[in-house]
Amino acid sequence: MKKITFKLCFDSNYLPLCMYALRLLGDKEESEDIVQTAFASAWDKLQNGDEIGNLRSYLYGTVRNLVYSHIRNNNAEASLLTEITDREDFPEEEIDTSERDARLWKAIAGLPEKCRRVFLMSKRDGMTNKEIADEMNISIKTVENQMTKAYSRLREALLPKGQRVFFLPYL
Repeated sequence: MKKITFKLCFDSNYLPLCMYALRLLGDKEESEDIVQTAFASAWDKLQNGDEIGNLRSYLYGTVRNLVYSHIRNNNAEASLLTEITDREDFPEEEIDTSERDARLWKAIAGLPEKCRRVFLMSKRDGMTNKEIADEMNISIKTVENQMTKAYSRLREALLPKGQRVFFLPYL
C-alpha cells in the first residue's frame, strides 16, 4: 500500500476510530493513543509485506483489542471488560455510529466560533438560553438566532448531497 493511500485511510478513519475507542474507554487521550497505535501497527504490518484484507475492519479490531488490553492492565471494572470481550466481530451498526459521531463533531468544529460556543453551551453543557445570554453578555434573541444557525449548518453538513430534511431531531 502506498503512503498516499494509507494517509487517505488515516484521514477518513482516524476520528471515527477515536469515537469508537472513546465510547468503549471513556478517556479521550487514551483513546487517541490507542488509535495511533492501531495505525502504527497496520503500517508496520503492511511494510513487512503482510496482507490486510479489509484495513478498516483490521483497524477496528486492533482498536478493540488495544482497549481490552488497556482495561485489563489498568484493572478496570470487570463488567466493561466482559462487555467488550464478548463481541466476536464488529456489528456494522457500531462502525456506522462511530462514523456518524465523527461527522457530527467535525461539523460542530466547522461552525463559526460564536455559533459553536452557543451550541455547545446549550447541548453539551445543558445551559438555558438565558444562562447562555448572561454568560456571553448577549441577548436571548441572539442565542436563539445562533442556535437556529447552528442547526441549519449542521443539517446541511450531515445530509448526503442533494438531500433535504426540514427537521433535525435530537443531536
